[in-house]
Amino acid sequence: MDPSSSGIQEPFDLIRLSLSERVFVKLRGDRELTGVLHAYDGHMNLILSDVEETIMIVDPIEGGMEGQGAVKVAKRKMEMLFVRGDGVILVSPPSRT
Repeated sequence: MDPSSSGIQEPFDLIRLSLSERVFVKLRGDRELTGVLHAYDGHMNLILSDVEETIMIVDPIEGGMEGQGAVKVAKRKMEMLFVRGDGVILVSPPSRT
């Protein structure tokens, strides 16, 4: 599929086409969000609604190597969320089949 035929010329075009759609956002600190994208700006600040946040927490094992441990997953839901752009690593639009 030719990207120019779908209206995607620049990276932010992909975000623009995802407005009012459910997106996946990966953040610093092992956090992930899914929610409906309402607004964004050039700094990648995002406004999301109907948000589910997933946090990966690693409990280190005593005597184990650094970076090893039990992984716990914590989830929470929020109606509306402002995401500051400097924490955004990745924004994935909904799959288009």
